[in-house]
Order: sequence, then structure tokens, then C-alpha cells
Amino acid sequence: MAKEAARLLYIGASEEYMHAKEQAARSLVLTSMPSNYEVAIELDLIAQEYEGEERNRLLNAMREDAISIMKALAGYNPILTGSVWRGTARKGSDIDINVYSSEPKDVEAHLVKNGYKVVKSEEMKAVKGGRTINSKHLSIQLTDGPMAEVIVRPVEERSTEERCEIYGDLKRGLTLPELEKLMRTDPLRKFVPRRRYR
Repeated sequence: MAKEAARLLYIGASEEYMHAKEQAARSLVLTSMPSNYEVAIELDLIAQEYEGEERNRLLNAMREDAISIMKALAGYNPILTGSVWRGTARKGSDIDINVYSSEPKDVEAHLVKNGYKVVKSEEMKAVKGGRTINSKHLSIQLTDGPMAEVIVRPVEERSTEERCEIYGDLKRGLTLPELEKLMRTDPLRKFVPRRRYR
């Protein structure tokens, strides 16, 4: 079932892990559900099988693009997260970068000033530990194809630890100096735990 859910995610028949697992369960007439971790491992294998060496080139290019964006936003403590940090980026993936500011409009203006085109700006709310946290999601179209999403979070969230819904480990990400070092030493490194953390 994990493989079928992963296939549905890969071909775009489903965008969310839960929906993909539910679709897979219905088509295979099964009731037990795989974990998100199991589906993610299968999705990584499928992407590697279909995309091969091109996938490595894509990851390398996306990490280089992330460096450029993070340099432009250096004053906002940027952290690379998501599949480009993990090393599991595939065709259709975007670049996710968290920044921290009490003035999201300043971040957006800074991106525009540095030559980036913000194609979508969206306010988001999330409830964590009984409190509501506001963030702003800025989607930017890069000239060479992929999209990047800059998530502007409150400054006080900078020190908050967050668990990954897929892998179960802490979402640490990479700072700009860490990403630059990685690109010099091991540009295709993956940050995927060998087992699901609780």
C-alpha cells in the first residue's frame, strides 16, 4: 500500500499523504494504513527510478538557487527546509525557506528589490500548543523553472523545535553557512532518518 500511495503522489493523482493512503487503501481493498515515513521512502525510490541522474542535477541546481535566495534574505535568518534540505527533491518539488520577521511586507519588498518576482502572497494560520501562529507564504518563480516558497514566521518562532509529520524527526534544516559548506563537500547528501522517529 505504501508503494501505491507513493505512486499516486508521484504522478500527481494526490497531493497529500493522507489522501494518497486513503486512495491506495480503497483501490487495494485494505484497511491498515502505512506510515507517512513508509510512503516517503517508497516515493524516494520511485523518483530515483524514473528520474535517475537528472534528479541529482535537479537537486544540485535547487540547492544553488536556495543559496542565492538565502543570501538575498541573509538579514532574516533563512533556513532551508523541505525536500531540497532533505535531498529528496524530485520533478515538481519546490524550494522551501523559512525566514523570521515581525514585518512580512519588508521581506516581500526585499525579495522584489533583489530581482525576485513574488507571484503569490498568502497569510496562513496554524494552531500549536493551543496558540495561533500567523505566517506569510511568498511564492516566487525562478527563471530556470522551479518555484520557491519563502515562509515568513514570527521572530519568536526561531527557537521553536518542530517535528516533521513525515519522518518524525526534528525539522532542523540548513542555515546559509551550512548549505554553502554542504555544496563544497557533499552536494547530494540526504538528511533522511534511517527509521521513523516518534
